[in-house]
Amino acid sequence: MPTRQREELPRIGLALLSSMEALMADLLVRGVEDGIVQALKKRAGAHGRSAEAEHRAILAAALLSPPRRNLAELLAAMPDVGLDADFERHVDTSGAADVFG
Repeated sequence: MPTRQREELPRIGLALLSSMEALMADLLVRGVEDGIVQALKKRAGAHGRSAEAEHRAILAAALLSPPRRNLAELLAAMPDVGLDADFERHVDTSGAADVFG
């Protein structure tokens, strides 16, 4: 490799690292219980990644996912499929054997 190309490599790498650092932040979490750390390591191993990568994945899933809707929102979103009478329970008075009694 010519000398000029070798000299440019570190500058290119440094520029790339600098641009990545501008997009990423460091996060230090203190005072985490040992059981949580062990569970994180176990989960990371199950997913084939480092504890740090697992921590990033958990944070992304928890914070970047669409928010869950509450029960009232789910019920309000249900389509109107009939009258209440359509869903009334009919009591069997035919005298059939009670299999649950």
